[in-house]
Amino acid sequence: MLMDTGLSPWMILGLILFIAFVAGFVLDLISVVLIIIPVAMPIVRMLGFDEIWFCVAFLVVLQTSYLTPPLAPAIFYLRAITPPEITLKHMYWGVVPFIIAQLVVLALVLAFPLWHCGCLM
Repeated sequence: MLMDTGLSPWMILGLILFIAFVAGFVLDLISVVLIIIPVAMPIVRMLGFDEIWFCVAFLVVLQTSYLTPPLAPAIFYLRAITPPEITLKHMYWGVVPFIIAQLVVLALVLAFPLWHCGCLM
C-alpha cells in the first residue's frame, strides 16, 4: 500500500523524518520516540534501509527540532537559568550555529549511510 503512493523510498524516509521534526516542536523527545518509532521502524525495514542508520538520523532530527524556534523547548529550559539581560531573541540567534552544525551532521549521516556503523566494528 505504501509503495502504491508513487513516492520513492527516500521521499518516504524524508516524510518520516519531517513528521519527527514537527513532533519534536511540541512533544518531549521520549514521547516522540515512543510514538513514531513503533510505526516507522516496520516501514524503514520494508523500504530496505538500515535500522541503526535510520535511528541515528532520527535522533539527529529530534535534537535539531528541540533547538529550533518557534517553540525550542531547550531554549525555554535555559531561559530559566540565564541572567535577565539575555533575552529570548539573543538565545534564538545563539542556537543558529548549533542548528547549522546539526544539519551538516544530518546531511553527512544521510550521504554516508553505513560509514559510522563500519567504524564501530
